[in-house]
Parts: sequence; structure tokens; C-alpha cells
Amino acid sequence: MAEVTVYSTPTCGYCTMAKDFLQEKGVEYTEVDVSVDQQKAQEMVEKTGQMGVPVIIIKKDGQEEVLVGFDQVQLTNLLGL
Repeated sequence: MAEVTVYSTPTCGYCTMAKDFLQEKGVEYTEVDVSVDQQKAQEMVEKTGQMGVPVIIIKKDGQEEVLVGFDQVQLTNLLGL
């Protein structure tokens, strides 16, 4: 099973859409609110070079995939849904 982390902020509409999609599909994930956790925000920027959210990290079979933004098709493919 994949380990999914969603970097988000409370006011981000695409973040909400991504989290709702994961919940609808029964995918467990860890949410990181980068508006209150500066260390995690810095970690996100270092991993992606991006300051925008959502950033979705999928760890599966020893590999890490990084999705910037909410791309339902790519998310479905990466998670094998």
C-alpha cells in the first residue's frame, strides 16, 4: 500500500478537492498544513521547488512520486485506483 502525504493549506480549494478525492477512494493520507508548520513548508519547497499547494507525495515500492497540484487522472494512475 502506498504512503500518501498531502501538503496543503486550509484556504486552498484544490487541496480540498484532492483530500475529498482521496477520502472518496478510501485512500489513507497524512495531511500537513504548511500554513502553520514552517519546517514542513520548507521541506516541501526543498523536495519540489514549489511554494504552491497542494503537493502530494506518494511513497510506493521504495519510490517517491511528487504531484504538484490536483491531477485526478495522474493521482488515480499512481495509486492504482
